[in-house]
Amino acid sequence: MGQSGQDREHRNGVGPQHPPPPPQSFPAWARSTAECQAEFAVSTVAGLRSEEVAWRREIYGWNELEKHSGPSIWRLVLGQFEDTLVRILLAAAVVSFLLAWYDGDRGGGGEAGLTAFVEPLVIFLILVVNAVVGVWQENNAEKALEALKEIQSEHAAVRRDGKLIPSLPAKELVPGDIVELRVGDKVPADMRVLQLISSTFRVDQGSLTGESAAVNKTNRVVNSEDTDIQGKECMVFAGTTVVNGSCVCLVTQIGMNTEIGKIHLQIHEACQSDDETPLKKKLNEFGEVLTAIIGVICAFVWLINVKYFLTWEYVDGWPRNFRFSFEKCTYYFEIAVALAVAAIPEGLPAVITTSLALGTRKMAQKNALVRRLPSVETLGCTTVICSDKTGTLTTNQMSAVRIVAMGRQTNDIRKFKVVGATYDPCDGEIHDWPAENMDDNLQMIAKIAAVCNDASISNSGHQYVASGMPTEAALKVLVEKMGIPGDLDPSSLESSEILRCCQWWNGCARRIATLEFDRVRKSMGVIVKSDSGSNSLLVKGAVESLLERCSYIQLLDGSVVQLDESTKNLVLEALHEMSTNALRCLGFAYKDDISEFATYDGEDHPAHKLLLDPSNYSSIESELIFVGLIGLRDPPRQEVHKAIKDCKAAGIRVIVITGDNKETAEAICREIGVFSPDEDSISASFTGKEFMSLSDKKNRLRQKGGLLFSRAEPKHKQEIVRLLKEDGEVVAMTGDGVNDAPALKLADIGIAMGISGTEVAKEASDMVLADDNFSTIVAAVGEGRSIYNNMKSFIRYMISSNIGEVASIFLTAALGIPEGLIPVQLLWVNLVTDGPPATALGFNPPDRDIMKRPPRRTDESLISAWILFRYLVIGLYVGIATVGVFIIWYTHGSFLGIDLSGDGHTLLTYSQLANWAQCSAWEGFSAAPFTAGSHIFSFDTNPCEYFQSGKVKATTLSLSVLVAIEMFNSLNALSENGSLLTVHPWANPWLLLAMCVSFGLHFVIIYVPFLARVFGIVPLSFNEWLLVLVVAFPVILIDELLKFVGRCRSSFDIQRLSKRYKVD
Repeated sequence: MGQSGQDREHRNGVGPQHPPPPPQSFPAWARSTAECQAEFAVSTVAGLRSEEVAWRREIYGWNELEKHSGPSIWRLVLGQFEDTLVRILLAAAVVSFLLAWYDGDRGGGGEAGLTAFVEPLVIFLILVVNAVVGVWQENNAEKALEALKEIQSEHAAVRRDGKLIPSLPAKELVPGDIVELRVGDKVPADMRVLQLISSTFRVDQGSLTGESAAVNKTNRVVNSEDTDIQGKECMVFAGTTVVNGSCVCLVTQIGMNTEIGKIHLQIHEACQSDDETPLKKKLNEFGEVLTAIIGVICAFVWLINVKYFLTWEYVDGWPRNFRFSFEKCTYYFEIAVALAVAAIPEGLPAVITTSLALGTRKMAQKNALVRRLPSVETLGCTTVICSDKTGTLTTNQMSAVRIVAMGRQTNDIRKFKVVGATYDPCDGEIHDWPAENMDDNLQMIAKIAAVCNDASISNSGHQYVASGMPTEAALKVLVEKMGIPGDLDPSSLESSEILRCCQWWNGCARRIATLEFDRVRKSMGVIVKSDSGSNSLLVKGAVESLLERCSYIQLLDGSVVQLDESTKNLVLEALHEMSTNALRCLGFAYKDDISEFATYDGEDHPAHKLLLDPSNYSSIESELIFVGLIGLRDPPRQEVHKAIKDCKAAGIRVIVITGDNKETAEAICREIGVFSPDEDSISASFTGKEFMSLSDKKNRLRQKGGLLFSRAEPKHKQEIVRLLKEDGEVVAMTGDGVNDAPALKLADIGIAMGISGTEVAKEASDMVLADDNFSTIVAAVGEGRSIYNNMKSFIRYMISSNIGEVASIFLTAALGIPEGLIPVQLLWVNLVTDGPPATALGFNPPDRDIMKRPPRRTDESLISAWILFRYLVIGLYVGIATVGVFIIWYTHGSFLGIDLSGDGHTLLTYSQLANWAQCSAWEGFSAAPFTAGSHIFSFDTNPCEYFQSGKVKATTLSLSVLVAIEMFNSLNALSENGSLLTVHPWANPWLLLAMCVSFGLHFVIIYVPFLARVFGIVPLSFNEWLLVLVVAFPVILIDELLKFVGRCRSSFDIQRLSKRYKVD
């Protein structure tokens, strides 16, 4: 032991023979097994000593993922009040509460005092509900990290102190531990393979890398230190699963230093940088503008009424003798608060949430399950879809697509096209297949494909599921399509199994021994016993490797001839053609003369010892008879080509990002339309590593057309998404594996696969595809666009209504007449009366050309200058109508032939109404009693109460006109520019129902005595209702005129652009 080691041992009492290496800097995949053991100071036989483990744990910690403490519940709650609109509501609620408290103290409490608290309490309730929903959504954001921990292994078989510990808790592993892995084990840490116990060792690492098939692992050195995860063939990674074989490994990375630990950190970082959705940004901008407008108008309204609560006299040219009325000051301050309540669309958050929730139901019917409500709207402005290939663009079910069999002569081969894209044996057929006369050559191909095969197919619900290797499952499905020889119909077989033909072949050739696949000979063989009792060898494997061991070839009639060079070249030409189309090819061969295995019948046979050593397999599989080859692939989904075409028409770019190899991915992209058939893909197809080395990444991403990134790792996907977002793109990212989670979290819309997706990917996503289908994304984008258009309709509707309320209160204050609408009434209109029509506008049918338009810009305003002008005009009319009907009741006995004198109220001049505050100074003023329903209002003791409690009828008329106008205005919102003569009201029957509901609610508060007292209103007569409709209806005529002008403007703009285009 060196001096430094002795010093350490002396200080710690015990110590290792060598200092532990820095695991992150050691490229174990590029070092031999002996170098790795030396670097980590461990031997395969003994493992680490207990004291060494304790010392290393002090340095490297436990083998577990970090627990990132999320924000506290109070921080989350406070975060919900950062929105400008919410702050305005909060300020309005606080001021309303203080005023209600003041009025209660001054008025002595009672029912009127309690009524004053309705407004602030309702606003507080809105804020509480909004905060609860927000906290619930943000609390779910960290679940992806918890799901990631669930895929970690809990136990491991570890060798320590020369003994094997069969079930050590995985969290106790340290770098340098020796671990044994077997079939079914979940890999507990990143490890270097030291030695294979079985002849082959395969791991399913698709969830980490995106590879569609399990990969073979070896203990051989990788030549390059700088290689991607897929290239590290001698490494196994935490969270992946062993599907075949067993081996001994050396732990090189634990906890957060593993590949899955890096993904955990990336997810956490992505959680910290959640961006606001486009709609939220628009609403925040709107809230900021609204704050400024409300502040200015409230101050202006209060200031123009200063003369009523602050007076003075001029003495010697200077103001003297100031008189201030706190009561009147408070009254006009209440008017200013009422104006603020009128300006704030309190019901907007609730209506938006309801609309988005209804949108999620529509999307669920199309197999798109939305996990976060705002993502519904964000989908509508998606400009780029970054899609995984395997399982999204393709079926993720390997299928045989081509059979190459031998002809009658050695220079003749036959090709059969196979149709079908799933594991359903009834899905598709074989073109030009001799079903009733299957020759000997085709029979042998079917026999080898069925018997030299370990896969199986089962029916799970409405789909067929494969267990075992996907390529072998595809071969079994092919055998079912091939049928069985002779006149036998497969359906006539007594078996109820899905794979009846395969079962028949296995009955004809019973398997008695298996020569497992290995990477050296690249083939798998089985020894079978036929019905006649003779043994034969059936082999399948890589075509080139198999041809090297074949000496003969079987022709169509079953005759066997010598395999010459020209026939071999013919087969290799067919192989090359299939490989250039990204098909995975398997060759088939057999041998009847198997010498010492001719009488093999089990483990007791003398030749069995040859099977125990895999190095003998190549010699056993020699002098073979070649029979043909089959091309397989993971086929594209049938509907994907049209979906890609729809994306192009909608102005949405499709970028394919996959962990698969470049050639296979390029072939699929050409077939589905991401690349055109004659397009040169050199400038549009990169491996992840190639892209990261480019100096002009953003320019590459900006180029028109589709893009492909193959062999992509998690960091590559994140970088692509980040760069796209920096460039102003709205990115939807699909994924199913653990490796996709960080990019899913970072994207504007993360879309996980429901069938093949891991829980980590689902928890990190905003939307889950129930059918794993790319075309579902396109349908969801169309639905998102429709939902956004409808949201614009009801947002414009609600804002125009609020403009009308503001105009009403402003005119009231400017004219000096008594307050027509009180805050609690405005709150009722904003929350309840406006709510049903606004929600119903979310059911407007989508435009037919919605997926023919380019995506909307993220900076596109909710309300254009022309639309704002339109609603200012509408709002001004609402103000004039509500204030006008208030004045009409006080000053007119009839209006447009409608008699209003039936209740016996006293008529005034406009001058008296405008100067009502001086009522106490009027000589001889009196007000006659009037009736409202069954109630009589009299003013014998104080005639000036005619302008306070006596305004109840005029207030009811104003409120009713406001409600009626807003109902008619909801019809205007059916279309932005379309006339009601072309876009009929019954195009959205839900809106008509909503109008009835809103009118019904208004009748309830008028005709239910208790509610009428709460809202300060009274029943109206028939003539008074007639007046309400006459005053309200013109809003439709005014907007029809404005829509006509809007259509003319649009037509003029189109003509101008058309002329400019021709000139250019």
